Amino acid sequence: MSLYFAPAKLNLTLRVGPPQADGRHPLDSLVCFTTRLGDQISVQPASDLKLEIVGPFAEGLSLGPENLVCRAAQILADAVGEPAKAHIVLIKNLPIASGIGGGSADAAATMLALNSYWGLAFSQKELLGFGAHLGADVPACLMGQPVHMTGTGETLAAVGPLATMGVVLVNPGIACPTGPVYRAYDALGAGPPLAVEPIADISSPDSLLDYLAAMPNDLEQAAISLVPEIADALAALAASPNVRFVRMSGSGATCFGLYDDLAAAQAAKKFIQQGLANRGFWVEADRI
Repeated sequence: MSLYFAPAKLNLTLRVGPPQADGRHPLDSLVCFTTRLGDQISVQPASDLKLEIVGPFAEGLSLGPENLVCRAAQILADAVGEPAKAHIVLIKNLPIASGIGGGSADAAATMLALNSYWGLAFSQKELLGFGAHLGADVPACLMGQPVHMTGTGETLAAVGPLATMGVVLVNPGIACPTGPVYRAYDALGAGPPLAVEPIADISSPDSLLDYLAAMPNDLEQAAISLVPEIADALAALAASPNVRFVRMSGSGATCFGLYDDLAAAQAAKKFIQQGLANRGFWVEADRI
């Protein structure tokens, strides 16, 4: 039985334009992934489609057809006109509705797992097309490498080498669904039309940090207005030793801090855990 890794997705930047006529927002985001932190998907034989969810964040997730994992399986089965037969096990290690692409990453890993298990031989381009029907983040998670996301999330371009840095993720343990955050963002008053520019060199820590400093996460204040504890996560990261940069990822509530290496990130994780003891915050260290 093979395990397929569904890494955490980080929006290192996220610029958001005014809503279009269809209500969707144009985006400009540099997306990357963690190397160790993530969910896992495995597939076993079954007479129909069955989803089993285990792990620290399994509670409260639907096992029904509306789950993105089940929807991903059904899309592939429908594409070849066959019934969906698989027992899918999701090991849920990432917080839910947390701005790090957990559900989208799970759907992407499911597509990759079933493409192999069912012997479908769909190309990456075909899988990206299927994934786009499930949400803006799914194609990026299928690529699984640093990308520049534009359009309404459907336009992806691989970026040059991304600097390797340590990262600490902090989530306050409160779900922060995307829809309400965008509505709060619109209520605050959207800015001017989005002008997208190519991503500059980000191959060294200093060049990456310079780029991030010039490119905000436009949803941060809207998310904090709904989940004030996000500000506590940002403050905890900002106070950690040797932190180089702090920001919220995606639509929240997970925030991240960047460090020179994994050792510095692990030391910062311990510092932050001590400061947030007994508050129910999730804190993990990894690399990007």
